[in-house]
Amino acid sequence: MLIDTHAHINFNAYKNDLDEVIKRTLAENIWMINVGSQYETSEKAVEIAGRYKEGVYAAAGLHPIHSTAGLVKVRTDPEEGNFVVREENFHTSKYRSLAQSSKVVAIGEIGLDYYYRPKTKKKLELFKEKQKEVFLEQLNLAKELKLPIIFHCRMAHDDLIEVLKNNLGVQGVVHCFTGNWEQAKKYLEMGFYLGFNGIIFKLDLDEIIEKTPLDKILLETDCPYLTPPEVHKDRNEPIFLKYIARRIAKIKNIEYEKIAEITTQNAGDLFKI
Repeated sequence: MLIDTHAHINFNAYKNDLDEVIKRTLAENIWMINVGSQYETSEKAVEIAGRYKEGVYAAAGLHPIHSTAGLVKVRTDPEEGNFVVREENFHTSKYRSLAQSSKVVAIGEIGLDYYYRPKTKKKLELFKEKQKEVFLEQLNLAKELKLPIIFHCRMAHDDLIEVLKNNLGVQGVVHCFTGNWEQAKKYLEMGFYLGFNGIIFKLDLDEIIEKTPLDKILLETDCPYLTPPEVHKDRNEPIFLKYIARRIAKIKNIEYEKIAEITTQNAGDLFKI
């Protein structure tokens, strides 16, 4: 058994065959957590999870690029068709109500993203301040509801680590980890898991994967993105999680079955599934 701890079957890329994708994934004994990026996709994730007795779960949260879309230009994503990055204000009451569903196992994906950022110093300061403000609101909601957090962090690890140092006691996973080993160590020391997906075929993360204890690793696809090269398709799916597991097994020189067993246990421990 495997658990895809970060999928986006709730996105438009699956609007024509959503149920078929889920059914063939569950048939391979792979479970999934569909992660929200704004209220609409969070709500969709909860609705999808509600159709299945087990194996399909949801996370609700506001992605940092949506919290600051009004301050920076973000290119549309071709994998999402007509996807447009719209600015959204975080309304605690709305997300609280959504996250109280029994199918919601985490608050996420939330965090910091400095990939697309303003060019002027003043606007950049405002941009970072707003992302941190919205992140803290959601972090506090996770504390209130006693839910773990799925962290999104791109080109902002040092800032995220500083915020988390002042908010110890929360549990979670740093999704799609792309930082360095020093940053990884700090997350691990605070008790967080590291999530690895198809980015490991694009970036050299072998040393970090080698050094990260297996009981702190979670597997994910981040589908429809980051398709493993063996698949020869543009759109990723949770069923392709096995390629991530195989690659990590090779890097750590551990049997595939052991990777599947321990990472599934890790996901169960963190998300209570």
